[in-house]
This record gives sequence, C-alpha cells and structure tokens, in this order.
Amino acid sequence: MSSAPFIPVGRPYLDARDLERLAEPVERGWLVQGPLVDEFERGFAAFLEASASSSISLLAPHAVACASGTAALHLGVAALGASAGDEVIVPAFTWVATANCVEYAGAKPVFVDIDLETFNIDWALASASITPRTAGMIPVHLFGLPAECDVMMALARRHHLWVLEDAACGFGASWQGQPVGTFGEAGCFSFHPRKAITTGEGGMLVTQDAARASTVRALRSHGVQPGGAPYDMGDVPILGFNYRLTDLQAALGCSQLRKAHEILAHRRQVAAWYDDALRAIDALRPAPRDARATHGWQSYVCLVRADGTDTRAIDTAAARRDALISDLLAAGIGTRPGTHAPAHLSFYATKYGIRPEDFPSAHTAARCSIALPLGAGMTELDVARVCEMVAASLDRTTATGVFAVGAALS
Repeated sequence: MSSAPFIPVGRPYLDARDLERLAEPVERGWLVQGPLVDEFERGFAAFLEASASSSISLLAPHAVACASGTAALHLGVAALGASAGDEVIVPAFTWVATANCVEYAGAKPVFVDIDLETFNIDWALASASITPRTAGMIPVHLFGLPAECDVMMALARRHHLWVLEDAACGFGASWQGQPVGTFGEAGCFSFHPRKAITTGEGGMLVTQDAARASTVRALRSHGVQPGGAPYDMGDVPILGFNYRLTDLQAALGCSQLRKAHEILAHRRQVAAWYDDALRAIDALRPAPRDARATHGWQSYVCLVRADGTDTRAIDTAAARRDALISDLLAAGIGTRPGTHAPAHLSFYATKYGIRPEDFPSAHTAARCSIALPLGAGMTELDVARVCEMVAASLDRTTATGVFAVGAALS
C-alpha cells in the first residue's frame, strides 16, 4: 500500500463558504422546503440563462428542485404522461436510473447502443428503434459530454417525440453555445457528491413550459394543489410523490452555485492535465471531446483499448481494466468503472431477454471503461502520479499477460 495521500475518485468542492450558508436554515429553524429552495431554483435558472452564448436566445427556464436526480427524471416522465403501452428510447450505457424511471411509469425502456467514441447514444440506431409506440426519448449527456443535440431534436421533431434530457452529469456543459437540459421538453440535473456542484443528494428539473413546471411542483409534493386560504390545505387532483428538497440541502446548493465558475474551471484544468499526460499511454484512450461542445467534466472516463472487436479481445481488455482499477487502489488511488450497462443488469436482461451481444458497444464500455480521479483540490502533481501508476499497471499486464489484481507497483 502506498504511503502517499489517498486520491479519491471524486471529492466535492467544500469550504467555509458552504458552512456559513448551512448555518442559515439551522438558525432560522426552517428546515424543510422553504425560502432557500426558492433561492436555489432561481439561481440555477439564472445560471443556465447566463451560460448561453450571446447568439442563443434563452430565457431563464422554470427550475424545480427535488430530492435527487432520479427523482427529477421520475417527475419528468410522469409530467410528460408516459404510461403503459408507451416505449421510451434510452441509451444502453448509463446509470440504471435512466431506465428505471421509465419502468416506474409502466412504460417500456427501449435500449439503444452507444457510439463507443463518445459513450453517448448512437442516433442512427435510435432512429431505427422508433416504432408507432415510441412516445419519447431520454438522451444522456454522459460524463458531461453533450449528446449531439441538433441531431437529437431533429429526430424528435420528425417523429413527434418528447425529449427528457438526462443531464445528471451535464452541469456546465453546452452544445454549440446552448446549455444542455434546455433543448427538450425538460432537463434533469443531479447534485450527488460526484457531480460538479453538490447538495449531498438532490436534483433539479428545468423546463421552459410554465404549466409543466406547475405540474412538476405538485407532483414532487404528494400531488397537492395549494389552497388559497390559510385554513385550506388544498386539493390532490393527481397522484404525487414526496420528492421535496430540504432548505439544508438548498443552502449548500446556493453556496455551490456562487462558486460554480471556479469549480468548473478547475475541473477543466484537471481534464487538460490528463489529456497531456495520457498521450504517451497507447493502451488507454483518453476521455472523448467534441469541438462543438463545452464539456462539463463530471468525470474523466477513459477506455482500455482492445486489440480487436471479438470476444477474446474484449475479455482481455476488460481483465486489464479490472487489474488497473485494483492496482491503482493498492497504490492509494480511487477509481471506478465509467458506469454500467443497465440493459445487461439482471432485472432488464431477464425481463426483456437481452444478451450482451445485443448492445456490443455498451457491453465493451461497461467492461473496459475507467473513471480516473477528478475533484476538488487535485493538482498537476496528483494527475502525474495517477498517470504514472496507470502506465505502470498497463505496462505490467502488456509484458506479462497476467491480470492478477492488486500487484505491487513501483
């Protein structure tokens, strides 16, 4: 085990400014959804509006804070009316919540393979997957790299589909100058501690449609439509949920928003250091970029290269990836796979009879991707240490062909 300080896969950007804001709801005594949630929602909407380039006409969207990114997606699916008999297109490589929220509504997630070069949905395959039962799409801006939003919206318009953007990783990301989450009917963000800004747990749904925002606000709070008098508890015309955000979490969110540009700039710098350091490591493909997009850098996810596309080549690359993760942990460096392929998890594979070969790129990405550390406080020396250990592990497995995990690295 290395004696050097442990480098976690992610560390939130927390400081005295956050502690100062967290004291406010405690001192005020208003802990549940209240004035700080309102402030956080307004600030988030204003941030998106200000993030658009001068050539983009974008009004501040309606922002609705809720308990998690998953809750935001569930509220979005419910507000858009997905129900039994509907099909909803989702990528085959994403966190399982994307598909789960379709299942919650009784609809069917239709998995579509990804473009392995970007980790995002393959739009040609998505187009071929549309049927008369397709109601909408949930594209994912995975790891902070926007999906091709112009292609996405053209496909949706051509087939009259709604678009619910899974922008859980997309804070700070934009496509041709327009922030992700503002293209479709609604967009959903996450504030999990591995995201660029955090509230511990928490999420946000944004939409340009005032009526839809009102529906989502009711859905997040048991379906209650507030009454007009202090003695009137209101009506419940729709079935809702308890997905509210607390003022404690919103206090942290407000503080995080005030330093969002600082946080995003640091993450971009760390990504640039990785780009430079990984050029010499042929066995590892650096995180993808797109000149048309501003990357949000929620994660820096690489791919261990395979020597071919056959099963043996993928198995070998996957074994090297697993050894790499274990070698880095033994050296005091935290990593993890990029994410999983929900189509290949037991629930979905069993329910829909899905085989790994049905989505080969998602299968390869799930088995061969690795998220390198990216978070607050990382220095260029930290990145150099990570990349030195990456090179040592991959050199070892190249030279020996042995993928035993946890090997000592000098």
